[in-house]
Amino acid sequence: MNYCENATLNYFYILGFSYFNTEQILLSLGIMIMYSLTIVGNLVITMVIGLVPNLHTPMYFFLCNLAISDVIYVSSSLPKLLSITITQDNRISFAGCISQMYFYLFSVACDIFILTSMAGDRYVAICRPLQYTLIMNRRVCATMSALCWIFSAVNSLLLTLLTSGLEFCHSHEISHFLCDLKTMTALSSSDTTSREIFMLIEDIIFAFVPFLLTIASYVQIISTILKIRSSEKRLKAFSSCTSHLTTVILFYAPVLILYMKPESEYSKEQDNLISLLYVAVVPMLNPFVYSLRNKDVLVAVRKLNARNFFGT
Repeated sequence: MNYCENATLNYFYILGFSYFNTEQILLSLGIMIMYSLTIVGNLVITMVIGLVPNLHTPMYFFLCNLAISDVIYVSSSLPKLLSITITQDNRISFAGCISQMYFYLFSVACDIFILTSMAGDRYVAICRPLQYTLIMNRRVCATMSALCWIFSAVNSLLLTLLTSGLEFCHSHEISHFLCDLKTMTALSSSDTTSREIFMLIEDIIFAFVPFLLTIASYVQIISTILKIRSSEKRLKAFSSCTSHLTTVILFYAPVLILYMKPESEYSKEQDNLISLLYVAVVPMLNPFVYSLRNKDVLVAVRKLNARNFFGT
């Protein structure tokens, strides 16, 4: 039996963006702005949807779920990263690392499932409009939402428990800005072959299949829209999907770039920057995508402002 010298250490070192030593103030300011905008933007979207009866529809119900998930998403990683850039103390306890991993995995899976549910909602609305209210009723939407959160929680708990049983003998330096599953598995001194196979199966079931379902939904949606003879109705149908389609592209594009780009000398630095793009930038942009490109949300915000201004 091999002796693990560093087994008694109960903390890790998050290297993050240590190569930005001369620009820590700018980095801290950028992270703080992105985190603040994300929290405020998503909470405003949630509040507007909750207060305006006209927005109590399946599409906005799922959008509200997405906004809550995005708040958890950024809160699992950015506060710790901000603390590291300000204090230069890059230590994180083992318990803190595992907790961060759980909430990060949970929110990522939840985003994927909710975006897939939203794609299904748009498919029914465009391809089967006469049956929309029957298919996408409150019970169906509530069940879909509950399954998104439950599957995400169970999946992330299972992956986190598997990771917590690993040994880290050779190094405790995490070459990332958060405790990512892939990074932690690569850092471990344990035999992770079976876990890597399990992770691959997980990726296929919980990421690749939902992605394919989203693509298939939009293939059918675009095909149906192109068959509409009236250009006005065609434009109206497509505009009802643009916000969600933009969000899907923003979410999946950085992930695809990260996994498809070739390895290079500066691969890790590039990976971290791309990861920051989908961890911080995408959740920050989602509220703007749905508010600036959606007339219903803009009208609802104006009504709320008018109501507060006149005190009615």
